[in-house]
Amino acid sequence: MHDVAVRVEHLGKRYRTGTPAPYRTVRETLVDALRVPWRRRNAAGTVWALDDVSFDVAAGEIVGVIGRNGAGKTTLLKILSRVTGPTRGVVHLRGRVGALLEVGAGFHPELTGRENVYLYGAILGMRRAEIRRKFDEIVTFAEVARFLDTPVKRFSSGMYARLAFAVAAHLEPEILIADEVLAVGDASFQRRCLQKMESVAHDGRTVLFVSHNMPAVTRLCPRTLLLDAGRIVADGPSHAVVGRYLRAGFGTTAERRWDDVDRAPGNEVVRLRAVRVRGADGRVTEAVDIRRPLALEIEFVVLDPGHRLVPNFHVANEDGVLAFITNEVDSDWHRRPRPAGRYVARACVPGNLLAEGTMVVTTSIATVDPVRVHLHEADAVAFQVVDSLEGDSARGDYGGTIPGVVRPLLRWETQFEPLGPVADARLRERA
Repeated sequence: MHDVAVRVEHLGKRYRTGTPAPYRTVRETLVDALRVPWRRRNAAGTVWALDDVSFDVAAGEIVGVIGRNGAGKTTLLKILSRVTGPTRGVVHLRGRVGALLEVGAGFHPELTGRENVYLYGAILGMRRAEIRRKFDEIVTFAEVARFLDTPVKRFSSGMYARLAFAVAAHLEPEILIADEVLAVGDASFQRRCLQKMESVAHDGRTVLFVSHNMPAVTRLCPRTLLLDAGRIVADGPSHAVVGRYLRAGFGTTAERRWDDVDRAPGNEVVRLRAVRVRGADGRVTEAVDIRRPLALEIEFVVLDPGHRLVPNFHVANEDGVLAFITNEVDSDWHRRPRPAGRYVARACVPGNLLAEGTMVVTTSIATVDPVRVHLHEADAVAFQVVDSLEGDSARGDYGGTIPGVVRPLLRWETQFEPLGPVADARLRERA
């Protein structure tokens, strides 16, 4: 255990499901138990959110945790951060734990930002002098100096996220646990979060990072755990584990739909209905020929008219390397307020552009002036680009592995001049 910061042995967590029994008086409970002692007084069953989970994390290691919704990721982190206890199994933690499980977890809404910094620091076991020493650095990172003496219940979600992460990351816990810390905040904040977690690990502290953002996982974490149905199904290098997650269809397919508008990603302005990958023939497909065009399609419903909405796609490979970003800038709706209704927008990707392998598509819809993200669905769909061995793609007649995110079939030009008699004779002599 000397070099191990986190050790998990045969961890299990069981929850009760079903409809809870109504509140009853003591007399009613006793009478009912005597009258029908064998009857179950609750229709609830049980479900194992975690089942026989075991792994070690070395001190100073950054480990990603991925899996589809309901796989057990958040339950695992809640047990590690001592928010809840396991049903069975043992957890050994070497050092102080700083956990960011939800935006603003540990904050009191009626207290000011300043007061909450000291409150959360005390929850983490910090002395007041230690918090005071780090206070200015926390405020600078969070960019909330103007609102420091305002109750946090008046903070925006972005301000909440910045301050919560700043406290958790700057008060020097030996183990930092972050669950979807990048889900809220702008691109600048997300970049600073990643940089801060990298610096935390470089200082010899340990990071457990749960996210649906596959590019962020592969960039930040050399090692990743894949959870499915409460069990670890893969543990290894992040690019390999993320590739398995995507290829196996754990989290993404070539089409995802949200039939219930009220539960679909989005807000009061716009809701997401579907994201699709279509091949050259217009059909939804999980595999496209590298030589053929494809279309990325987003279907959405505008609920509140009058906004200049811009759909966009972010396309990355399975190693988390961003290939390109495309925005809807050449359609009839560019810079036009949209009336309420259903929209289907497609981005056309030419053939012989992307390299072979898994491509992961994240989509969002935003307004630009002022900038506001109305919906963001990370890793919404994924598809495979299949290269040809027929010699007419960018790989030519070479059959081996070719690195890179894109593989364009570029036009080449070659000029030739025949040698004269004297030069030709000299070449023959050298030969």
